[in-house]
Amino acid sequence: MIKQMKSEHLKHVIELNIAVLLVSTSGLLGRYISMPPPVTIWLRCLLAVVILGAYIWYKKIDLKVERKKDWVTIILSGLFFGAHWITYFYALQLSNVAIGMLSLFTYPVITALLEPLFFKTKLNVKHVLLGVIVLIGVYFLSPEFNIENNHTKGVLFGLISAVFYAIRNILMKKKVANYHGSMLMFYQMLIITLVLWPVLFIFEVKPTTNDWQALLVLALVTTSIGHTLFVMSFKNFSISTASIMSSVQPIYGIIFGFLLLNEIPSGNTLIGGFLILTTVVIESINSRKKK
Repeated sequence: MIKQMKSEHLKHVIELNIAVLLVSTSGLLGRYISMPPPVTIWLRCLLAVVILGAYIWYKKIDLKVERKKDWVTIILSGLFFGAHWITYFYALQLSNVAIGMLSLFTYPVITALLEPLFFKTKLNVKHVLLGVIVLIGVYFLSPEFNIENNHTKGVLFGLISAVFYAIRNILMKKKVANYHGSMLMFYQMLIITLVLWPVLFIFEVKPTTNDWQALLVLALVTTSIGHTLFVMSFKNFSISTASIMSSVQPIYGIIFGFLLLNEIPSGNTLIGGFLILTTVVIESINSRKKK
């Protein structure tokens, strides 16, 4: 019985890490796409609606939302998700993959602090301490603070994005036990697509061939598969645990940036990455002990 539980936990950890690996491609793709972030996010979500819709139709997944209260939560989570993506892509465009992704990954700290307020649970001191380690890791990766510096602006956009992402994940935790992850992602993508369609009249929409290629990968691999798997992991871990364990995502992103964009990480980047990876290992062990 114990062996079976350990095997199940390992399976869940592997599934979460696959989700994180796929989601981490967003940093690379966000730097690769030349369009304004609101337009990029609108096209990303439109393509994801088509992909997820086809998958839901093929798998015959129920799209029915049982209660009006659930609709409110799904709509709010979609709005926060869209705001997260737009601010995150601005962070990537203003800085680089490392700065953009690692400033976003203050969200485990924010999640650990906010989750008890939403679920009326006791604040886990371990999560806060691990979050502090993540922040120290981010400190090593951040440039000298200067509001005129684009990198600093990128960090600020990343921090705002982190707040939006933390709230969205907490809202999703409340519903993921009752609905299929693909169904929840489908509705969130649809909401973002409907809300953002006016950007077509505000910004110039002229995606290049490279933009379309990156958008297709972003919609299929990063969004439809990666984010859906991440939402589904909420069934097996607390939001704080999933958030802290997913802090390995910037490491993947930095590796992608190095291999494909020639963004060479500095010594400080390596130190910060090591600290962040350490929190992932510690939380993986802690979450296993709770099983």
